[in-house]
Amino acid sequence: MSVPTIRGWCPGAYRPMLSGDGWVVRVRPWMGELTAAQVEVLCDVSQRYGTGTLELTNRANVQIRGVAEIDHDAVIQALLAAKLLDTDPDHEGRRNLVMTPDWQVGDATHSLASTLMGALVGLPELPGKFGYVIDTGRTAWVTDAPGDIRFERGIGAELILVADGATAGRLVTPTTALAALKEMVAWFVETGGRKTGRMARHLKVQKLPCEWTAIQRRGYDVSPRVNGTVLGVPFGALDARDLVEFVQSATVNVVRILPGRRLLALGYDTVIPQGFCTADDPFLNIHACTGAPGCPQALGPTREVARALAATLPRGETLHVSGCAKGCAHPRGADRTLVATKHGFDLVTKGAPWDAPVQRGLSADMITAVPTLMDIQT
Repeated sequence: MSVPTIRGWCPGAYRPMLSGDGWVVRVRPWMGELTAAQVEVLCDVSQRYGTGTLELTNRANVQIRGVAEIDHDAVIQALLAAKLLDTDPDHEGRRNLVMTPDWQVGDATHSLASTLMGALVGLPELPGKFGYVIDTGRTAWVTDAPGDIRFERGIGAELILVADGATAGRLVTPTTALAALKEMVAWFVETGGRKTGRMARHLKVQKLPCEWTAIQRRGYDVSPRVNGTVLGVPFGALDARDLVEFVQSATVNVVRILPGRRLLALGYDTVIPQGFCTADDPFLNIHACTGAPGCPQALGPTREVARALAATLPRGETLHVSGCAKGCAHPRGADRTLVATKHGFDLVTKGAPWDAPVQRGLSADMITAVPTLMDIQT
C-alpha cells in the first residue's frame, strides 16, 4: 500500500490546503452557526472563486473547494466582511470546536463556549488537529464528534470534563470548568501528548489521574428533539446553488452545522430540499472522500464506487471508500472499508483504512458487480 503524506493539520481559511482542484479553504462557523446572510456569502464565494461545491466536514466546518491562489486574498476579505473569520489568524486556527446545536444565547452551553473561545490563545501550542466538544444540552447530540477534550453531562446531569477516549469524566462546575480544562491541557503537554498528536491516542500510552474518570458519561440520544429539522448531506458535498436556494425560499434564518455531514435548519419543518436527505438516510452510513482526481494523494475514484455500492450495503452497516490510507472522510473503523491503491482497492473488514486488508487488488468493476458487499469473499 502506498503511504500518503500525513500533514498533521487541517486546512483553514488563512492556511488553506492544496488539493487536485485548487485550494481548500475551511470556514469554522462561530459556535457552529450560520445566518442566512452568511450562507449566501459562502455560496457566492464558492461560485465566484471556487468549484461551486461546499463541503460539510466531520468537524462541523464548511469547506470551499477549488480556490485559485490568486483569488485567496479576495476570499479572505469576503469572509471577514461577513464575520465568518477571526481577524487573528492564530486564534482562527485554534477554533476547533464542535458543540450541541440546541444551545440558546445565554444558556450554560453558550456561556461555556464563549469562555472557552476567549481562552484559546492563552493555551499552550497544541497539535494542529487538537479540538474541543461541548455536548452539554438537554440531550447528548454530539457524543461521537471528533474532539480531544469534551465538556458533557454525566448520568445525573452533572457537568463533567472528559478526555477523549475515556469512558468517564471529571466533575466540574461552570466556575471551575476552564481551570480544569487548562489542567488537562497541561497534563497532555507534560506527558508527551504533542508527539502522539491526539488525546485518544495518548490515553493508550498514558493513564489519566483516577479522579479525572470518576463520573460516568451519559448515553447518546439517537433522536434529540429541537425546534427545526436536521438535514443530511450525502458525502458532505453540497451544490452552492441548492443551499442558497434553500435559505432564500424557506423560512430559515439560521442553520447550525453538525458533525456527520448534517445541519440543523432552525424553525424549518417542511419537505426535504434539493441536495439534502433525511438525517436517518442510510446513505449517511457511506463515507467517501473527494478521491481522484480531486485529491492529489488519492489513488483511485471514490464517490462513484460508493454510489454504486449504496444499494448493496446491509441495513445499519457502514461503508468507507477512501482514496488513500489516511481515511480523511472517516478516520476510524467501518464495517467495510475500501482503500484505493496503485493496484486496485484493498478491502478491510471491521477496521480503518490503515488496518490490514483481507483482500487486495480488487478492481472497481469487480467490487460493483457483486450483489452485495457481503459477497466479496473474506
